[in-house]
Amino acid sequence: MKSIFKNNRIYLIIYSGLLFLVGGVLLFNGKIQIHKAINSLVGNGLIDVFLKYITHLGDGIFAFMVAVVMVFFSIRVSLYILLSYGGAAIVSSFLKHVVYPDIYRPHFVFQYFVRENLKEVDGVDLVALHSFPSGHALSAFALFFCLLLVSKSHLIKSGCFLLAILAAFSRVYLSQHWLIDIYVGSIIGVCFSMLFYVVFYDSKKWPKLNTTLPKLLIKNS
Repeated sequence: MKSIFKNNRIYLIIYSGLLFLVGGVLLFNGKIQIHKAINSLVGNGLIDVFLKYITHLGDGIFAFMVAVVMVFFSIRVSLYILLSYGGAAIVSSFLKHVVYPDIYRPHFVFQYFVRENLKEVDGVDLVALHSFPSGHALSAFALFFCLLLVSKSHLIKSGCFLLAILAAFSRVYLSQHWLIDIYVGSIIGVCFSMLFYVVFYDSKKWPKLNTTLPKLLIKNS
């Protein structure tokens, strides 16, 4: 764990600060009030389109595709991403479908309970159930924190950090989730990325993982 904090201190401090600030917002404001404030931002064409597409960085299939591509650069990184995302996704699915199966998403609540219309982004299909936690936020933070932790470039680290935040925020902006959903989703994703970092990088096990798939196939052929 020491290497995580030593090489990524600034990003973990910023993330902790954001958790503290957003946690304060969640503590002192209702989720409907918070969502109204964020939804008031919808309507800027460029931002709408940008977040409409950036949200796909939180798709589970995107995380899987990145893991597959990384096999050709590092088997260790590929497995690290795959298991971090997979573990976090299992926890998310359990919470969504077993623990909190009846938590409605914003547009359903506003339409049938609050009786107010939300501003929507064209082309976004809104769903009703399984709001907590946000699987997209979880996936984005699991994936991009994995890449952040293994990268030696602060430019790449900063980019990954920013993409995780944007992908998570897009879920609230598009009225797919409440702020609390992405808050908890991000925590789950980061926790699993740190857990499997310890497994794959704070250990001298599995030296054969320090290669690529093509090299491993050629060696064993």
